[in-house]
Amino acid sequence: MSAAETRPQVSLATTDMAVDIPDLRRKAQDQGMEAFKDVTFGSFAGIAGKYIEYPFDTVKVRLQSQPDGLPLRYKGPIDCFRQSFQADGIRGLYRGISAPLFGAAVETSSLFFSYRIAQELLQTTVYSPSEELPFPALLTCGAVAGAFTSLLLTPIELIKCKMQVPVASEAGLKPPGPLTLIMSVYKHEGVSGFWRGQMGTLIRETGGSAAWFGSYEGVSALFRAYNKADPSESPGKSLPPLPLYQQMLAGAAAGISYNFIFYPADTIKSRIQTEGIALSIGDSQKRTFWEVGRALWRQHGLTGMYRGCGITCARSAPSSAFIFSIYEGLRHYFG
Repeated sequence: MSAAETRPQVSLATTDMAVDIPDLRRKAQDQGMEAFKDVTFGSFAGIAGKYIEYPFDTVKVRLQSQPDGLPLRYKGPIDCFRQSFQADGIRGLYRGISAPLFGAAVETSSLFFSYRIAQELLQTTVYSPSEELPFPALLTCGAVAGAFTSLLLTPIELIKCKMQVPVASEAGLKPPGPLTLIMSVYKHEGVSGFWRGQMGTLIRETGGSAAWFGSYEGVSALFRAYNKADPSESPGKSLPPLPLYQQMLAGAAAGISYNFIFYPADTIKSRIQTEGIALSIGDSQKRTFWEVGRALWRQHGLTGMYRGCGITCARSAPSSAFIFSIYEGLRHYFG
């Protein structure tokens, strides 16, 4: 083949590339904007939800972290609220909220971001982009989102749990702040110490996020069927948002499902992260996820695994309702 014969082919290839580059650039810009929306809207929603639920979360951690072999300090959630309020007032119930606010922004934004990315990957590799994902696929996307988020969340929850349990203040010392605790963990355990309790967070977030998104999608689908909204009428397009009260009911169901099903993993994680709460952390105090779980089961049985679950589900319902409603509202008005 002569050079003259090859020249048009090179020109054609160059022309095709010139056509593809703007398309790829536009797709990259769209993906970047979607990611920005996920992070921004998810952060706002997560922070709002955390302010609602934090006092209940403090009580939950204090109930979960009561040591083995000693009489229980708190008889239940109401008694824990009473003692905590008498000791430190409302500030005591919000103690350590700085790390959780940051954690809530990270957790919620990464959950929505990774959930959307997982959906897009499935729609381009397994299903059609215009095809509605089946419910098992949505559960899988939720589990993937939770597994990814657990890696970001464990260090934040480690510091949060250590700040919520008031052991140092009982000895007449000023409770350590977040920077003091961060330095202490790094000094005694190194970088890997920040992921202490990762197994519990991974189990809770992977299963819990599948339940969280799955419950929301399932209840939302029931409401759409009740409202006579048919996804097949607008393939590949977003359906109109549900009425606010339906969004909040779906979000409340999601919050309860997330916390109840995998609550024992969260209990074990909290106990691991609050062991050695004093600033000296010895190697002899380090126990694995399974060791702590077996010890808790022998000492308190199923009741110990679910200690604080009632108040956790009670606070997660309104918190999750607000999170989904705020996120969906922002997506609708600014999306």
